[in-house]
Formats: sequence, C-alpha cells, structure tokens
Amino acid sequence: MTGSSFAGLDPCVHCGFCLQSCPTFLVTGDESDSPRGRIVLMRALARGELDAADRALVVHLDRCLGCRGCEPVCPSGVSYGPALEEARRLIATRRPVPVSARLTAAVLAEPALRTPAMAVARMVRPLAARLAGGSRVGFFAGMLAGTGPEWPQRRRTRAGAAGAAAAAAEATARSHSSAASAASPPSAALFRGCVMDGLFAHVHRATERTLLANGYGVVDVPNQRCCGALHAHAGLHDQAVALARANVAAFRQAPKATIVVNAAGCGAMLKEYPRMLAGDAALAKLVEGWSERVVDITEALASAGPRRGAPLPLTVAYDPPCHLLHAQGVAEPPLQVLDAIPGLRRVMHGEADLCCGSAGSYSLTQAALSRAVLERKVAALTDAQVDAVATGNPGCAMQIGAGLRAAGRDVPVVHPVELLDRSYALAGYYDT
Repeated sequence: MTGSSFAGLDPCVHCGFCLQSCPTFLVTGDESDSPRGRIVLMRALARGELDAADRALVVHLDRCLGCRGCEPVCPSGVSYGPALEEARRLIATRRPVPVSARLTAAVLAEPALRTPAMAVARMVRPLAARLAGGSRVGFFAGMLAGTGPEWPQRRRTRAGAAGAAAAAAEATARSHSSAASAASPPSAALFRGCVMDGLFAHVHRATERTLLANGYGVVDVPNQRCCGALHAHAGLHDQAVALARANVAAFRQAPKATIVVNAAGCGAMLKEYPRMLAGDAALAKLVEGWSERVVDITEALASAGPRRGAPLPLTVAYDPPCHLLHAQGVAEPPLQVLDAIPGLRRVMHGEADLCCGSAGSYSLTQAALSRAVLERKVAALTDAQVDAVATGNPGCAMQIGAGLRAAGRDVPVVHPVELLDRSYALAGYYDT
C-alpha cells in the first residue's frame, strides 16, 4: 500500500493494543468498530478488494470518530488519521456525503453564509440555555448554550487583596527584568477560524490579552478562512484543499509570526497543510516550516512562563481534546497554564484520554453513538465533583457542556485560557 496515505497502515500487526483506546469499540464491542477492524477494511479498500460503496466499509468508517486515540498507544507506529481521511475521500466519490455534514461544511466555509448564521445563533443562545435537556432537541440546545462565556470564578471566588498585590508585584519585577527584550517582542498571529470567531469570540479576546501579558506582540491577519477540518473529515477533500490554500496565502502577510491556535481541531488541521498541499508547486515554499509555526495557545503561553496571576480557588477538571493530545501530542502546556493560577486545584478524571463524542459533525451524523460515547465522560466528571471543566476545543466544550446539562449538572465548561485571563484581570495586569 505504499505510495498513498494508506501506506501509514503498513506497520499494523493486529496486536490489539488499540482496542481499549477506541471509544466506539468500547461502546459497541464490535471488532469492525475498532481501529484494528477498520484497518482491515481500509487495507481491502486500498487493494481493490472492497468497493468504496461497500455497505460494511461505509458503516464502520462512518462510525469512526477520527479521534486518533489509537495512534499514541500503537507500538508499531501506525499512522491512522491520514488513511481514514483518504478512505473517506474515496467513499465520498461513490456515495453522497450526509446532508447534515455537507450543509454544516458549506456554511462554515462561506463567510456570506456563516456570518448571519452565527449572528442568529448568538441571538438565540439565552433561549437555548432554557431549553437544554436530555432530548435530542434539548441536547443540541445545550450545545449552543455551551458556546457562551462562562465565568465560574465570578460566582464562586474573589481574589484577596494580598493575592492581587503579590501578583502585581510579580508583574512589576518581571517587566523590569525583561525591559531589554520588550523592544522586540515575539510576534503571534491568531488563527480566527469559523466557529471560534462566530461563537467563541470571548476566547479570542482572552487569548489576545494573555499573549500580550506574556510578552507577545499580536498581529492581525485578514482574509483567513475556515481551517477545513470538517471538510476533510467528511471526505470533501477538494474543499479542504481550497481552504488550506487560502489560509496559507493569508498568513503570508505575517511570515515571521507564530500562528497561534486556540481550537485543537483547527491546530491539528493546520499542521496537516504541508501534506495536503504537497503537490502544489506554487505553494511549496510557503509551506516550508509551516507546521512548526503552528502552535496551540497553551504552548505559546507555556514557552513564555506563563506568568502567574491572582488566586482563583476552584477545583477544575482538565479534559484534553483528542486533536491536541493525540493528533498534536500536546499534553503538558495546558497543565502549565492552569498551574500558573494560584489557588486553582487541577484534577484529572478516569475518562480524560477518551473522546467526548463531538468529532466535528459526528454528533449530527451519528447522534446516538455520539451520546453513548459521551455518557462515560459525563459520569466520570460528575464523580470528580468539580467547579468547572477546562478543555481547548469548541466542539468538546459544546458536547461536554450539553452532556452535563442533560445530566442536570450545573458545571461550566471553559477554555484554559479563559481561567488564566480571569486570573490576570484580578491581578491587575490589564488596563481595563
């Protein structure tokens, strides 16, 4: 199978180490819903033994979350993600992409459609919070409600004067010691995305403030587009490539800036651009070193310290997004960001390494299985008895937030950078 994305499956020896890392296999118990079983199907597709429209192939690959939790545990180094993407591209040539996935991808890719859709979504967010519940409609209402800004620390904590004073003194000392380097701060360009820009603008603002507070200069890059992750995962390869080209061209305006991403799915997709555009001679130079330029916001902050803020006495469960932990291999920086907040008690939970079931449009196309995967995580978070859940991806925040609401749990789900931002605000690091 060499010479294509399927070549990454060659090392698989069917050992089974991947089985317990696969959320869908843990729910269905079906070997064909495991990475090992799906690799058998994809190998048959690559050899021409199965047609791309084969029902068994389509059903079991459609059920895959694409979380890539199988990759870190594989002793043979199988590269599963690119092969799944290629298989779905082939399937899309033989059967229509589900309407819900196609419609979602079309709206997110086109600003003329996305902007009014996001405006309407923001308007109905307060109503969605009241309708949230366990029914299918209630669950999707809960997902929308989960896009709003959450400030659990405003309800439950107040920074003491001594803590704020100590943080301010630390800020003054730090600014004096770094005066020489402040003249030319490292440059960061925020990837704005589509869902993040439309429904999580508060996270973008927190991202920019915390970057500035940690010595970065933030530059704006116009003409950005959707990252294309939903398109690639649905098999809409040509659309994903077109979006990748547009984004690479846009960031040409800031060639020396680090590309900072606060959505794990977008970050993983951006890092795949060199592979996706490998055959595009016109962009060959532009994508040299591209993946190294793309960093998660927690990586950027951790590389700068991050500086400590004022106390927030909260118990917070960190839930790592699959495309940050598994696809990008970023594990420690989010913990360093949370640990920069005095008084915050960070706890892990038993389902932290498993997918929440969001997976882009998966919660639309595989609603029942998505909810079944989520149940394990909601139960673990409920047992953890936390004040808030922190996660670095919009789909995860929406899915987990809706699941907690459906279970009757009033636990906010926030981005780690939101907590750091609030800690910094209480410390007096910002002018306003």
